[in-house]
Amino acid sequence: MITAVRANTDQEWVVLYVRRWLSAPLQRPDGTLEERDRGTPQGSAVSPILANLFMHYAFDMWMARKFPDIGFERYVDDAVIHCVSERQAVMIRTAIGERFAEVGLELHPDKTKIVYCRDENRRTLDYEHTSFTFLGYEFRMRSARNKRGELFTSFLPAISRDAEKRINREVRRWRLHRHTDWTLGRIVRWINPIVRGWLQYYGRFYRMKLYALCKRINTYLVRWARKKYRRLHGFKKVNSWWKAVGERHPRLFAHWGYTRGFMATGW
Repeated sequence: MITAVRANTDQEWVVLYVRRWLSAPLQRPDGTLEERDRGTPQGSAVSPILANLFMHYAFDMWMARKFPDIGFERYVDDAVIHCVSERQAVMIRTAIGERFAEVGLELHPDKTKIVYCRDENRRTLDYEHTSFTFLGYEFRMRSARNKRGELFTSFLPAISRDAEKRINREVRRWRLHRHTDWTLGRIVRWINPIVRGWLQYYGRFYRMKLYALCKRINTYLVRWARKKYRRLHGFKKVNSWWKAVGERHPRLFAHWGYTRGFMATGW
């Protein structure tokens, strides 16, 4: 690690602080200190930077030298490597394992998988792994439509189940129906930046997977309106009210622009 740092700076104070970060003891919940002899401090702001710097030399540059024709993507310690056959994938996995052993790393036994990227143009043989998750996206065989509107199957990304669950938990934690003292404008200013970020990131591919999220947010907005305005207690009344708001301000909420307005919902 220090060698990698020195290759990118001539400032001795930077090297000094990196040494201190790497050798700092781990403090347990009970206050006791535990000496460390490997890895970067968990949760430290500098840990991802140091890990990425180390992997640049330990993996990226090594792959470029060893397998210049093999494409790959890496984000910190997660990587996807594109192989043309199972035989090639096994060979590269073995080579990476040996490389990691040289630099004091090891492949995660459960997360390191050879995945068969199956679509309608490939043989439909049974393989242990036919999907994988990377950066919040799940890649697997999905139905899609071509430019002529015809259905076909391809290996495509969409928001992963874990990401969906995490977002759903976040939406529930908002407890929108409890903020009856808030104005509609305040609700908009609070949730729009969050929802817009989700849609911009996870809506890049297979955006239909996000419609359930948009409808769920509408469900919580309906509950908020019913709690705030007694006259909107009935299902038809509250949905009509929201529909009217959506017609006047079709892009009031970030997810309305995504779904072309308010979608009627129940509770």
